[in-house]
Amino acid sequence: MSKTVTLRLEDDVYRRFRRLAERDNRPISNFIETAALRFIERGQFVDEFEMDEIRGNKELNESLKRAQRDAEARRGRFV
Repeated sequence: MSKTVTLRLEDDVYRRFRRLAERDNRPISNFIETAALRFIERGQFVDEFEMDEIRGNKELNESLKRAQRDAEARRGRFV
């Protein structure tokens, strides 16, 4: 079931969203929802092919394990 969320936007941001939503011929709420979901999917997650590549990279995985051990032992410095 859908939920209602109140969102406070500056006037210029609202106008930008409204203009872009009108271009796509859809409600502003749908435009904002779709934009937020795309942002999350692209910025927060790795697709299955990229994850397979990461898992298959032995050198990278060994480096990450060493880094984790160093961090847990508080060796080195973080910049």
